[in-house]
Amino acid sequence: MFLIAIFAGFFGALVGVGGGLIIVPSLTLLFHLPIHTAIAASIASVIATSIAGALSYVDQQITNVRLGMFLEVATTAGALVGALVGVLLNGWVLSLIFGILVLYMAISSFKAREADDILIAENGYQNFEPDPLSKKLRLTGYYYDVAAQKDVEYHATKSIEGSLVSSIAGIGSGLLGIGGGVIKVAAMNSMMKIPMKASVATSKFMIGVTAATSAVVYFLAGAINMYVVAPVALGTMAGATLGSLVMNRLHSKVIKTVFFVLMLYLGYQMIAKGLMMKFGIHLPGLL
Repeated sequence: MFLIAIFAGFFGALVGVGGGLIIVPSLTLLFHLPIHTAIAASIASVIATSIAGALSYVDQQITNVRLGMFLEVATTAGALVGALVGVLLNGWVLSLIFGILVLYMAISSFKAREADDILIAENGYQNFEPDPLSKKLRLTGYYYDVAAQKDVEYHATKSIEGSLVSSIAGIGSGLLGIGGGVIKVAAMNSMMKIPMKASVATSKFMIGVTAATSAVVYFLAGAINMYVVAPVALGTMAGATLGSLVMNRLHSKVIKTVFFVLMLYLGYQMIAKGLMMKFGIHLPGLL
């Protein structure tokens, strides 16, 4: 569990998620734990990886703190709703929802895998017009991209729409134990026109608060198993620290390609597990 969590924390730091996309399937498919126990452990580990990864990104000045605080209000409200619903659903329902969500995010990321690097090379991000709310809250940001060797300036757009999608990300966090990072990164990058790396760093800054909201509900429901949480949380912290040091040195295309391959596999595995649990259907490759 500890070694898997290190990888999950490393990957989570690269793409702005808490590592739940790896931890939940691993605990259920490899260690045969109930999915509610796996989700609860994942949520606890998300808090740890957020602390470890976010600190490094803030030090590197990649995180947009203002944007993160703005989106976190809607995300936290959604996380509470998702956690309340999550403890009431059957395991096979959660598996199918998890798998479909992962596949959708994988395909979306793959389609836009080259857009980020092109916009950075052409200084395209600074040409997007900020909406009135973005101007008022000063959601503009900039960071130094090590891979591109240049400063990247950007202006947030569609702030209201991004906030609404963030509330859905919060529901996904409470429901699936994923910290909502996959949805928030996609929303910031494709909808609000925030560069991928700034989206990743800002997501890491937010997911700890989101997960903490959900963790309270799972704790009160008795789903927190400390013997599972301990190695998972320690491993994700170690992996997130390493991943946050590597992320800015990679091109966005590389990050999105890795995201696609792994999410495609995990999404398939979780859908296969849900179908087996409910209907007895055995798909090829199920662990």
